[in-house]
Amino acid sequence: MIQTKSFDHSGGFYFYRLHQDKICQVCNGYDSLRQFLQEMLHNCPHDLFQAGPRSSQLKFSLPVALQQLTGHEISSLTREALQINKHRFKQGHSKVQVFLLERDDKTIACEIPIWLDPKELATYQELFQSNLSLTGHIDLLRIEDDKIWVWDYKPRAFDEKYAPTQVFFYALMLSKRTGISLDNFRCGYFDDAYAFVFKPSLDLLEQEQLAHSLDS
Repeated sequence: MIQTKSFDHSGGFYFYRLHQDKICQVCNGYDSLRQFLQEMLHNCPHDLFQAGPRSSQLKFSLPVALQQLTGHEISSLTREALQINKHRFKQGHSKVQVFLLERDDKTIACEIPIWLDPKELATYQELFQSNLSLTGHIDLLRIEDDKIWVWDYKPRAFDEKYAPTQVFFYALMLSKRTGISLDNFRCGYFDDAYAFVFKPSLDLLEQEQLAHSLDS
């Protein structure tokens, strides 16, 4: 069963969808993740999403070890989704998200509201120049090989410059919200031809800071 909740947040309307049956089947060992996803159906802190920095608007790069893949499962599913849901939805994101929720055993939720409090990251003020929470909405969440995969659908993935930064902070925010180590997360963004994946680590922020200080 898929439950849907619409959120009127800065940037537009977001349709948070959660597949109740699948979170019980595939979230073994991730009880806090399951609890968080359930909680967002009823107690999302909407005020946090009306102001402050948004992950999708971040314009700096992180030194991720990015792997480019063709023929990835998620790209194949995306091609199928765009064809089958061609007339069902206007937005490409909805075409892909709902298809994967309905047809893919590994996809458990989409447009998950997520946030990071300034006090949760020592370099927050330096990175974001704000005292307000960083917020975002994760396009797709999948569980694969006991890892939590944070995915972002980018219709022109090959041309994306800052997508790794955006998806990294999605993973970091979800790690903070659930108390699950970042080691258990994997990140990626994709379209119907390419998938780009990497392993998130707090070391990426330290490397970015070092590079920034050397450039200053």
